[in-house]
Order: sequence, then structure tokens, then C-alpha cells
Amino acid sequence: MKRILAAVVVGLIMLVPQGCRISYKLNGAAIDYNVYKTIHVGEFPIRAALVYAPLQQIFENDLLDYITRNTRLAVTDGASDLELEGEITGYNLTPQAVTEDAYASKTRLTITVRVKYTDTKQEGKDVSQTFSAYRDFDSSQMLNDVQEQLCQEISKELVDLIFNATLGNW
Repeated sequence: MKRILAAVVVGLIMLVPQGCRISYKLNGAAIDYNVYKTIHVGEFPIRAALVYAPLQQIFENDLLDYITRNTRLAVTDGASDLELEGEITGYNLTPQAVTEDAYASKTRLTITVRVKYTDTKQEGKDVSQTFSAYRDFDSSQMLNDVQEQLCQEISKELVDLIFNATLGNW
């Protein structure tokens, strides 16, 4: 009798988790698709004193890819429900982790992007903000050797920050 009761209890316990499901959407998009159908993503020209020419294309591609993967908005070239534009305002190298012989053992690459997000359907939802992200690399490495990888990593972080502050509605 105890075995049967134990088997019934174990069977019931195994059924409980299957009866309840919790679902989360982890992309963070908070968009009402009944209201918003289109987005225009403008160019992000480089306005920084130091320039890495491929950065504009890397950043714009990452931004467009992220939006198309994580929303159902149609990207347009003309008038749209949402508009995202800006400029790359900073591309800076600064020494970090100075050693006892006064040489930097690390260098920090920081990229700054100014973003203007316009919601043409609802007032008060516009965002005008500056975002920055950085990566450190060993000072013994030449910037030319690590620049592309660092720009890709920083660009992905910036896109995530921008998405959360605009379309993610955090």
C-alpha cells in the first residue's frame, strides 16, 4: 500500500511542472504592432576626431540586423512610424593600467554614439541620448591588429544599449 501511495505521489509531482508553463520573451521589445509597423534607420556618420572608416558600416549593419531579428517592424527609407538616426561622435584611445615604469600596460578604445529616436505616433516617447562602450587591449598589441574585432564587440554592445533605451522601452 505504501508503494502504491508513493508511486501516485511521485506521478502527481511529475505532472505538476508540465501543467504550468511560464513563458518569457527575452528580446526586450515592447512594441505594439497594431500601432507601429515601420521604422527608418538613418545613417550614422562618423564625426569623431579619430576615424576608423569601416566603423560606420559595421555599426549600421549591426543595428539593422538587431532590429530585424528582434522586431516585426518593416525597415523603410522614407516616412515611418519610428525613426532612429544619429552620429558616431567619439573614437578615443586612452592609456589604462600604468605600470611602475610609467608605461601603460593596457589601452582603452571607447566609441561614443549620439542617437535621436523619434516616435511619430505618440508624443513624449522620443529619446535623444549619447551611448558609450569600450574595450581594453594589451598595449603591446598594435591597434591595427585588434581594431576590427574591438569595433565589432563594442558595436554589438552599443546596439544592445540603444535597442533597450528605445525599442525595448526599459
